[in-house]
Amino acid sequence: MEGSPTDIVIFAPLAPLLGVLLFWFIQLLFIESEKFLLSKVRPKHEPLCRFTNFLGILFQSICHALGYTVTKSGISDFYISVNYGRVAPKREKKGIFEWIANAFLFIGPFFIPAGMLLLCLFLTPVSFDIITPPQLISVKYTFAGQIMTFGASLHNFGEGFFGFLFNLDLLHPGHLGYLFLLIFLGMGIRPSYIGEKQQRKVDMLYDLKNIWNLITHKPLYILLLFLMAYLFFYVNLILNEIWKINYNLYAGFFSMLGWLSIISIVAIIIADAILYLIKTADKIPGFWKFIPYLTIPLSYVLIRLALLPFKTEYTNFLSLLVMAVSTILVTYLIHGFKTNKFKTKRAIKKSKKKDKDDNDEE
Repeated sequence: MEGSPTDIVIFAPLAPLLGVLLFWFIQLLFIESEKFLLSKVRPKHEPLCRFTNFLGILFQSICHALGYTVTKSGISDFYISVNYGRVAPKREKKGIFEWIANAFLFIGPFFIPAGMLLLCLFLTPVSFDIITPPQLISVKYTFAGQIMTFGASLHNFGEGFFGFLFNLDLLHPGHLGYLFLLIFLGMGIRPSYIGEKQQRKVDMLYDLKNIWNLITHKPLYILLLFLMAYLFFYVNLILNEIWKINYNLYAGFFSMLGWLSIISIVAIIIADAILYLIKTADKIPGFWKFIPYLTIPLSYVLIRLALLPFKTEYTNFLSLLVMAVSTILVTYLIHGFKTNKFKTKRAIKKSKKKDKDDNDEE
């Protein structure tokens, strides 16, 4: 086993942790972009924004209830509305149990809903492996080896996950249902506000503040979690040296958290695309604003019919590609034509001629 003792003992266990934190921070940034788009469409689509807020509070309340279940506190009251949610424990528990329940509330929504979609993916023929590249076997318990193993696992998952998404068959109920679940996750991963009379904005700073308070309130618990992570790493290392186990359980565990962040980020990107379409279509006057929405199903069905005589493995991918490109082109063409405030050359000539005739009459 190569690598300095300092690297193996101190720095190597930090590598997958830092990778998870990086992807979680990227997830926070994408959530902010979604909330910005929601604020732009809110004046004309208040029901949609209230629905997304309801989804966010629902996910948050479910995670809180799961935290009470894990700590065996029980649930005596569960209430959610568009504006806020409330989950009360049956038995009040303090200390580590209360802290774990709050961790489920503040951190759980970023990972637990995505975990449900990950479980659905395991029902598909797509395989997701936690691998250690052969060239890293001798140094996999160093900082560089751990971070590269983490990255290789995410790359392997990304290939399978994006391969599945790019080949979705929207005429298949299961695939269409998964897409809707992905959209619901993206739309409701976090609520936009809490409270009915005095709304409190839920933004990136709000989330970071709650998590910081969770950490600083009981720093001993955070230290305990770090010690458990390091112990997990050392046990994995020792088993590898004794029994020659090449399966990196430590990097694998944190890689799965990275998978959940990737699922969430993709879901938010899809939600952003939908919100941007709504925002753009709102600027189109009259019934023309509905044409971009109609283009989505029509273009997909037409291209599927056109490809029926050709049996190819790229049918689903080409159908999704044509649907996306058609929707973008139609939206921008209609938007450009119907919102163009500048006159054409012919209109300018007619306007000049009319002004000249009026002057001649005077």
